[in-house]
Amino acid sequence: MTEATGGKDQQHPLYNRDRPLIDILLAQQVTDYNLAELARLQMRYQGFPGARDIKKDLDKVLQQWGLTEAELFEKTRKIHDLGGIYKSRGKKDEQDWN
Repeated sequence: MTEATGGKDQQHPLYNRDRPLIDILLAQQVTDYNLAELARLQMRYQGFPGARDIKKDLDKVLQQWGLTEAELFEKTRKIHDLGGIYKSRGKKDEQDWN
């Protein structure tokens, strides 16, 4: 069990779900929704021991859009303060923290 945390890269449990989203972000322009998605994925993979290709591509998106991570988070805080960027697909006022 300790071998998995002993410096070896790990496979993120949401890698297969996130990889296509990152490929889409690489091909698209800046929108409020894309900024929110990029920030969400940045936070998910920040400090994760693995998924180096995803981290590299997230940084590439930041570079393509001319943003630093700090600027991204500042913009997305403002977007989330306005609300409604993620519309609930189910129950009213439900939040999706995936």
